[in-house]
Amino acid sequence: MSTAVTQTWYMTERQLMVFLRQPAYLLITLIQPVVWLFLFGSLFKEVVELGGFGTTSYLDYLVPGVVVMSALSSNMWAGMTTLDEIQRGTLNRFLTTPVSRAALMNGNVVSNGLVTALQSLVIVLLGLLGGADYPGGPGGVLVLVVASVLLGTVFAALSNALGMLVQERESIIGINTFLLLPLTFLSTAFMAEDRMPSWMRHIADFNPLNWAMVAGRSALSEQPDWGEVAGRGGALLALAVVAVWLSIRTFRSYQRSV
Repeated sequence: MSTAVTQTWYMTERQLMVFLRQPAYLLITLIQPVVWLFLFGSLFKEVVELGGFGTTSYLDYLVPGVVVMSALSSNMWAGMTTLDEIQRGTLNRFLTTPVSRAALMNGNVVSNGLVTALQSLVIVLLGLLGGADYPGGPGGVLVLVVASVLLGTVFAALSNALGMLVQERESIIGINTFLLLPLTFLSTAFMAEDRMPSWMRHIADFNPLNWAMVAGRSALSEQPDWGEVAGRGGALLALAVVAVWLSIRTFRSYQRSV
């Protein structure tokens, strides 16, 4: 187990080096969150007067949603990295080494998780500079970041598995594009649950994106519901474990086909 963890970190460092060599990548990934925060935040700021948002500031409500949405959108493309390594032959060369097969897959997932944590903290800071208030304090922010990382792990692992299965850029792009907006709008990203149609509320109850938002918003509130935080967070953790397991199983299937 310790060897697998060490090798996973080596693979993670390899992926992080790519990120460090392209620092502009973080700025690019923050463009869309900034649009959501300040354009959508200004456009819909009076919607909180309808009630049900748990705050008098729409920006307070919006920040956790933007953090989680950004985690989703950035991690859904992890499979493109896996696909690049397959097409360049890098992955097949690693198969001739004694490195753990789990490490080969999870290095990408862990590196995406670290980048997601950094991205989430930057978005929280941007919200703070824009006037958002976080009554839950640093503890609430930590819960929000952990929830976004867990959600990112789910979709990064599933994206890796998808990259292994389809091995085509067009398929990954098509599936991700198809899923992104429905997952976003069938959640409480922009609208309070009480203001959503009943059928959308029922779907949101099974949406992992919404689990992360609910956990983060509750932890950031003045009176957190820690039972709700633990329940949604536990569900995300369980789903992340299953997604990572599925990713590794898919990799072993790919290995047998080489």
